[in-house]
Amino acid sequence: MNNSNNDKSFTDVKKILVRVTNWIGDAVMNTPALGDIRHTYPDAEITVVANPVVANLYSHHPYCDRVIVFDKKGKDRGISGWLSFIKKLRHEDFDLAILLQKAFEAAFMAFCARVPVRIGYRTDTRRFLLTHSLKFTDEIRHLHHVQHYRTLVNHFHIVGGKPTQCLSSTPEEVAWAQKTLIGDNWVVINPGAAYGSAKRWIPESFAQVADRISVKYGANILLVGGGDETEIGQDIEQEMKIKPLNLIGKTSVRELMALISCCRLMVSNDSGPMHVAAAFAVPIVAIFGSTDHTVTYPADTEHRIVRKDIDCAPCLLRQCPLEHQCMTFVTADDVMSAVGSLQSMKPVNE
Repeated sequence: MNNSNNDKSFTDVKKILVRVTNWIGDAVMNTPALGDIRHTYPDAEITVVANPVVANLYSHHPYCDRVIVFDKKGKDRGISGWLSFIKKLRHEDFDLAILLQKAFEAAFMAFCARVPVRIGYRTDTRRFLLTHSLKFTDEIRHLHHVQHYRTLVNHFHIVGGKPTQCLSSTPEEVAWAQKTLIGDNWVVINPGAAYGSAKRWIPESFAQVADRISVKYGANILLVGGGDETEIGQDIEQEMKIKPLNLIGKTSVRELMALISCCRLMVSNDSGPMHVAAAFAVPIVAIFGSTDHTVTYPADTEHRIVRKDIDCAPCLLRQCPLEHQCMTFVTADDVMSAVGSLQSMKPVNE
């Protein structure tokens, strides 16, 4: 153990529970903090507790040994499901719980599971459930999310990991992706955003940019997204003059990760797949409107942010109650200019 903390609560730690966040993007941004945990406790068994979607990110991950799925909408639903899940956690006999998720439920889960040391931010009136806590200040709130998750663990001398985000695909998954794509000149377009429509740029504009990228850079276009975004993908495909490979709603999370890792560029809204691309060091042009680019920009990769200075942005709303000007004012020319400014992108005629 490399922990220099004098608190004996942090010594002789053999089993660690880490409750990660519930959104794919945030869960990707959890990974540097998880790396700190791995570095500080190299011999401990690290178990991630995650919802069914996020759990996929941590399969075959170097920073954790196991994943326990908490499916509160399925098998762990209701009081009986909760009690059964807590019973399972108690049998694990964890020494330490680190709660990257800031919800009351996460602290209550660790408390009910009788984990003796429970670390988390003092949020959501849960301080009394934690043995070691840190105030979630405005200063921390305005850090990039990667840093505000690391700040929690670093405060308790859990340090030393790589500061960059990390995801991992298996050789079999990469081989499947390469067979699916054929060639290495692919640009991935991610037109959705799970949080809400306020984060989404216009499908017709995505179609224009996709066609122009295809012509200017000789690239094939891949469309990706979730099952509830298939209509957006169909709209883009119908608007495009050059046929894309439309896999929106047709891949698992693990397949999506492998496909993104094989692309040379992503054009995306602020979304989970955007952070997946960043974790694989894929260059990104990210279109921001309702969300705050200063705290969720794609870290750890070459990127450009495209946004307009609108008085009401960032509003952090799921749906725009006005005219959605933060997105409608962004043009295809704006995005193409950002693409052209990336060092990794060279036109075919140069």
